[in-house]
Amino acid sequence: MLQTFYPGEYLESVYAIDFEKLWQEGCRGLIFDIDNTLVPHDAPADKRVEALFGRLKKTGFSCCLLSNNKEQRVRQFNRNLQVDYIHKAGKPRTGSYKKAMELLGTDTSNTLFIGDQIFTDVWGANLAGIPTILVKPLDPREELQIILKRYPERVVLYFYEKKLKKEARKPGKQKPSRGRRKK
Repeated sequence: MLQTFYPGEYLESVYAIDFEKLWQEGCRGLIFDIDNTLVPHDAPADKRVEALFGRLKKTGFSCCLLSNNKEQRVRQFNRNLQVDYIHKAGKPRTGSYKKAMELLGTDTSNTLFIGDQIFTDVWGANLAGIPTILVKPLDPREELQIILKRYPERVVLYFYEKKLKKEARKPGKQKPSRGRRKK
């Protein structure tokens, strides 16, 4: 049952992702959460984020921001990035993930979702059939409803990491390209 909430990978940050390898593996669409994934909550897109998205677009990726925030927040964040976006996404409901793939011209076989929350970002993408990367939140200062979700997230991550360790001990098993924690 907990597997529904497991990310494909769990990484330190978006900057730990090997995007060039993803491109070589056939990934063409990237869907990103914003707050605490790319920047601290309510922060504007900074130069590092702008450089990342410039690099991603130059590589050939189509990108979409998928946020439960209001349009003003998402539009302002996207001002210099100039990628597709969906505001008031209603994550974890799957409709917005599917709409993002339509905007990108991709499908579940060549799209990846990147976010910092298990019970919105990862769960919704998993339900939509999209591979996921969970990243650590950038800032511990969060709204109360998010702080309360972090406690059960720890339980999910405990069992996720336990599963990974068990799989790593199996003889003759190669480590999967997805489904491991990296620092």
